[in-house]
This record gives sequence, structure tokens and C-alpha cells, in this order.
Amino acid sequence: MLKYQLQKIYSKQHQAGFTIIESLVAVIVLGILMTAIAPTILISAATRVQSRRVELATQAARAYIDGVNSGNIPAPPISSTNNIKPPKTGLNCKANDLKKSQGYCSSPTETSYRVFCVDGTGDGACSKDKSKDLIVQAFGFNSNSTDAADGYRMGVRVYRADAFEDNKALISNQSSGKKVTQSTFTGGLGKRKAPLLEMVTEVSNQQTNFQNFCTRLDNNTNRNSTCNN
Repeated sequence: MLKYQLQKIYSKQHQAGFTIIESLVAVIVLGILMTAIAPTILISAATRVQSRRVELATQAARAYIDGVNSGNIPAPPISSTNNIKPPKTGLNCKANDLKKSQGYCSSPTETSYRVFCVDGTGDGACSKDKSKDLIVQAFGFNSNSTDAADGYRMGVRVYRADAFEDNKALISNQSSGKKVTQSTFTGGLGKRKAPLLEMVTEVSNQQTNFQNFCTRLDNNTNRNSTCNN
């Protein structure tokens, strides 16, 4: 009886725990699993960040449009062409300049567009080394008048501020001839030089009348589109 109990105790001790080989195999299997799922985790995290960027860009564009419609933000330049190129590099959006120009950056600027700062970091300025800051490129189009009171079509592009970090040119859907707007799905940092968002909207104010709309939207190739005075 005693011999049987000793054999039973010895057998349990001999089989208890893991051997070194079993531990190494477990480590190798765990490493293989981590290697397999790591890309999925990275893509998922990058997509969440990019989706948030696009969401913030949409909010920035709508806030800018609402500001222009309400008169709290001055209207952008209005020209007779809608073929507006992306903004140039050389971003300058210091806090003092923004206060003087009601949110518009001092550069880059052209006669056909202006760029507006959306401060995402809360420091009162937009810096080209901060991806949370957003830059709104705004431009107006009216083939008959450059007066904002007559109404116009406004184009808006939203870029990350760090897109201006170097001298490489920014791009847009129009300049490239194809859709380059950043997608909400990405496996990396996204295309910095491409806009997060592009949209077009109609802008009018209390001075805009029906005749202004009629003149601007009149289609010369369609005789039925002529407005009655």
C-alpha cells in the first residue's frame, strides 16, 4: 500500500508544470499570432484617427460657411472663374494677424482665394507643424459679378495645417483631374497634401434678389431658362 502511494506522488510531481521546450513553443506561437494581427490593429487605429480628421474637417467647413452666411466672417474673393488652384505653401497664421483679419491667414493669399484658420490646439493660431490645426481654402465664383451682395457659389477645401510644412505643392480634385480627397480608411498617416474635404455651396444675403439668381444661373444655351424681369 505504501509503495503504491509513493509511486502515485512521484508520478504527479514528474508530470507537473511545463518543460522549457513547451514554454518556448508557447512563446513562438504567441509571437506568430501577434505578428499576424498587428497589421490589423494598426490599420484599425489609423482608420479611427483618419475618420476623426475627416469629421473635424466637415465641422470646420460647415462652421466657416455658417460664419460667411451670417456675416460674422468676411466673404472670400469672388472671381469669374471656378478653376481655382490649391493654396500655395508658406503658411503664416499668427494670432495677431488672425485677430486683424477675422480669422484669415496673412499667407498664402491670392486674388482668387483666401485661407482661414481653424485652431484645433487652442493656442490662437494655426501652425504648419500641428496636424490638429485645419486650414480652409475658400473662393467664390460668379461669372457676372464680383459683388458678394449679388450672391455667388462658394468652394471650400479643408487641409491639415501640416500639409504646408514643406515646399511640395498641395493638390486638389480639380488640379489632379481625379478624386484625391482623403478617404476615411487609411493604413498610414493619410495623404497630407490632399484635402480632407471639398464642397460647394450657394451663398446669398439680404441684398441678393431673384434677378441676381436669374442672371447668375441663366443658361444661354437654353432659351427656356431666360428670366422674366
